[in-house]
Amino acid sequence: MKKVLLSLGAALFLAAGAQAQVSYGLKAGVNLGKFSNVSDAAKDYQVMNPSFYVTGFADLPVASNFSIQPGVSLQGKGSKFNYDGDGLDGKSTTNVMSVEIPVNAVYYIPAGAGNVYLGLGPYIGFNVSGKTKTSGSIGDWGVEGENDIKFSGDNKNMNLIDAGANFMAGYKVNNGLLINAGYGLGLTNLNPSDNSDNNYSSRTLNFGIGFQF
Repeated sequence: MKKVLLSLGAALFLAAGAQAQVSYGLKAGVNLGKFSNVSDAAKDYQVMNPSFYVTGFADLPVASNFSIQPGVSLQGKGSKFNYDGDGLDGKSTTNVMSVEIPVNAVYYIPAGAGNVYLGLGPYIGFNVSGKTKTSGSIGDWGVEGENDIKFSGDNKNMNLIDAGANFMAGYKVNNGLLINAGYGLGLTNLNPSDNSDNNYSSRTLNFGIGFQF
């Protein structure tokens, strides 16, 4: 966690020295989420859980074709399991909403009517709401349930902090239109228990569009 915070601080300090014109952008799109370190018994049943993201950012040029992009992002994450076999028939979905602060280093490569861009950087996220839904059957027994996820207190179900690294690529048209894809690699353990065998973290693949003013 300290390394993530130091990386964020260093990136913001570097960006503060930028002399070129600052621009701002907004992008949104689809998230496809899952959790890492799923048990072997459940791994075959896990599928990507669709959600959404919305990100506002500033683009701070620090060198030719190179910028630092701090931002604020609302990220829908989670995981989904579709069970079919071994007496199981149903699904379990975990939806988590997180507020993230990313700081990405972005490199622009002129190409055609715009620029290809590649970026990476750390993020720190705060899980603010979540829900788990289960439906289906186990043998002759029906299963139906919905529970809110707790991120604090003695009975919490998931840790509050979700920090990690972002990777992104896309194309910026000269008029400001953005077409982007990215991957969020969670590096912090979301499991609140002391059993390290059950540690897991978030994984998020995303696709979207945006505009940079």
